[in-house]
Amino acid sequence: MRKSEVLAAESVSCLNKALCHLKDIWEEIGIPEDQRLQRTNVVKSHIKNLLDMMIQEEESLKKRLILSLQTCKTEMEKLCLELQLPVFEEEAGISMLQQEKNIRTQVEALIKEKARRMQQLKALLEQDQDLCDVLCSVPYGIAPDSVPSLETLDNFHQHIANQNEERVKRHAKFTELKKQIILYMEELDRVPETSFEKDVVCEDEDSFCLSRDNITSLKLLLCQLEEHKAENEAMCESHREKIQQLWDRLQVPQEEREAFSQHMVTSKKRNLDALQTEVQRLEELKLQNIRNVIDAIRSEIAVFWEKCFLSTDQRQAFTPYFSEDFTEDLLSLHDAEIQRLKQHYEDHKELFEGVQQWEQSWRLFLELEKKATDPSRFTNRGGNLLKEEKQRSDLLKSLPKIEKRLKAQIDTWEQEQGRDFQVNGQKFLQYVEEQWELHRIEKEKEKLERHIKKSKQTEEDMLYGTAVRTPTKRRFLGTATPNKSRKMGNATSSISSGTSNSTMRSVYGGTVCRSPAPRPPLSANKTLAVRTPGGCKPPHPRLLGCNKENEAQLKGSSPLRGALLTPASPQRNFSIASVASTYSEFVVSLRCMS
Repeated sequence: MRKSEVLAAESVSCLNKALCHLKDIWEEIGIPEDQRLQRTNVVKSHIKNLLDMMIQEEESLKKRLILSLQTCKTEMEKLCLELQLPVFEEEAGISMLQQEKNIRTQVEALIKEKARRMQQLKALLEQDQDLCDVLCSVPYGIAPDSVPSLETLDNFHQHIANQNEERVKRHAKFTELKKQIILYMEELDRVPETSFEKDVVCEDEDSFCLSRDNITSLKLLLCQLEEHKAENEAMCESHREKIQQLWDRLQVPQEEREAFSQHMVTSKKRNLDALQTEVQRLEELKLQNIRNVIDAIRSEIAVFWEKCFLSTDQRQAFTPYFSEDFTEDLLSLHDAEIQRLKQHYEDHKELFEGVQQWEQSWRLFLELEKKATDPSRFTNRGGNLLKEEKQRSDLLKSLPKIEKRLKAQIDTWEQEQGRDFQVNGQKFLQYVEEQWELHRIEKEKEKLERHIKKSKQTEEDMLYGTAVRTPTKRRFLGTATPNKSRKMGNATSSISSGTSNSTMRSVYGGTVCRSPAPRPPLSANKTLAVRTPGGCKPPHPRLLGCNKENEAQLKGSSPLRGALLTPASPQRNFSIASVASTYSEFVVSLRCMS
């Protein structure tokens, strides 16, 4: 039995005891039966009214509880809908009072969650508004009076974080651009003119609107200043080159140049003004000293003629160079010509440098070839002979490589330009072929002269009975060790003996041993080789004619830096023919004697 039932039974027992007690009291008093009945009815009515009143109060409580339960359910459903949460599920088998308590607790929790979200939303909206003011962006699309969902708040938080990152980036970019703009303005001696420039340079950084348009405007302003600075630098550099040229042409003293040197380094506005003033002053001075200026320009032109390997005809084509009428027009023509030559040299600089390299290598090769035929080279004691031979061997390998590289560059250039690349008025490769051919002919000529000289000596020895002696060993000059002198003497004896034997064999056998000739270049493969005439057959007339012509070119050729090849003198042309004729007669006489 439950406690409520026990309490109810005790209440009934108390009521019965009270009635019995009242009955006993009435009997002792002697109250009649009808009055007892009345009094009992009064007690009954009183108890009934009391119970009815209590029931009524409990019924009222029940109604309030039901009303509260309905209100809480309605509010809970509304909050769940606003917070986008699932509706609270009621537990089965619980009393109305417990159900109302549970729902009311849930409603209170939902109200707190709503307040928390609304507070977060308010803070985020304030941050978003501040960022929008700084970045000049559109506010985040959310109503301030609506309850945001958790996902909406997360997205809003992410948006604020992105906006903060963007603000930091833009502020850093703005700071960097501002520093560069201020630096360029200082270099250009320029003050802010427009309101935008004043906002950038003069106002506080935090008050500047970091919008995309403003950042773009900053970049545009920076580009304009950079272009202005580049223009100033280009103008300053042009003025400096002009000033340097005029200083050299006018022979301005070094002290005056040093006094102006501060403007020859930086390119600020004041430097540009000073450079313009100096150019104007020098131009006026140039007009006063026009003859000296033209002579200086002519010296420069001559230098670039040499650098560009122009022929005599190409040089003489510039007739103002030889004019003596020193006027402003003549000066202008010279200025235009020196500019044209400089541009021409810059356009073909790589080729000209390659030609210069080949020319230097070729001259060194010819010098080493000449030293190789000098008998005094064997008297050196510093190892120069070995070094020269190694250097000559390296040149024999490098010259064809240089020619091959130049040929590829020239072919590319001619395809691009649609015309021949000429040096000294002729094709460079043709000139190279001629130089190799002339060098080969010169070697053949020297060998022929040596052979004829030895043949004459042999003929005299045979006619007059003179014996061919081996050259005696001689000590080198200086204090040499015996071992070294002995070795050198043996080598000299061997060389002399070999020379004598080869001379005798050439006389009696009628053959001449060819010395090894340098390898011709790739470009000279198609040229015909002129062989040394044999012992029994005289030289062919056509070959003799070719030798005469090549010898004329050899003797009359000038170095690469200068005019074109000039014809040789008739005396030089006659020398080979006379020598070859003498040698032919000598061979015929030998055949008759045998």
